[in-house]
Amino acid sequence: MENIKNKITIRAMAFWGISALVLGGMVFGMVKFASRNSLSDKTPLSLTAPMTEGDWIRGDKNAKVIITEYSDFQCPACGAYYGVVKQLHKDFGDKLAIVYKHFPLRQRHANAEAAALSAEAAGGQGKFWEMHDMLFENQKDWETAGNAREIFIGYAKELGLNSERFKQDLNSKELEQKIEIDYQSGVKAGVNHTPTFFLNGKEIQNPRSYEEFRNIVDEAESKKSQSSS
Repeated sequence: MENIKNKITIRAMAFWGISALVLGGMVFGMVKFASRNSLSDKTPLSLTAPMTEGDWIRGDKNAKVIITEYSDFQCPACGAYYGVVKQLHKDFGDKLAIVYKHFPLRQRHANAEAAALSAEAAGGQGKFWEMHDMLFENQKDWETAGNAREIFIGYAKELGLNSERFKQDLNSKELEQKIEIDYQSGVKAGVNHTPTFFLNGKEIQNPRSYEEFRNIVDEAESKKSQSSS
């Protein structure tokens, strides 16, 4: 168990070293790829509800500011934004609710669906966000692998999950349907690329840096606080 903890710690340290570059703006060429369909003159998309029952949420579900992210675990741009979004959670805490929605680009990313199922299977054992983080932090290890499911089973073992239950859940029709519900809600809203972010139900153009994203949330939080005072 100690070796597993050390392995996870080393991976996390290595990932956050890379994330520092992301936050410094050195990896945002990848981010531009995600933003190329988010033109400034395009009418922003909107969600009927930025949060629904059964969503995976970081922060306080009753927060006044809600970031909803439609994401694909295999998407490189989603991987680049992963550290940015996680840092927002650290900085804002319960002032911000971060909602994760599955939007696997199945025709482009062969392992995206299995990755989403792995996160949901882990969620069934109380470790959705731990698997979410592990998938993004190790994206390069599995994104083109032919044995991705075996790799994900290995991650489940590292997280201390019940392996047999996890394997069964990877084939769960119920979890497939849950992922499809997320996907179809995105399609209904007009989502056509990942990541796509919504602030309190209104689409925002993908921020070009962490500071830009933080400022957007700061401004929204300030306005909500003023309106309620």
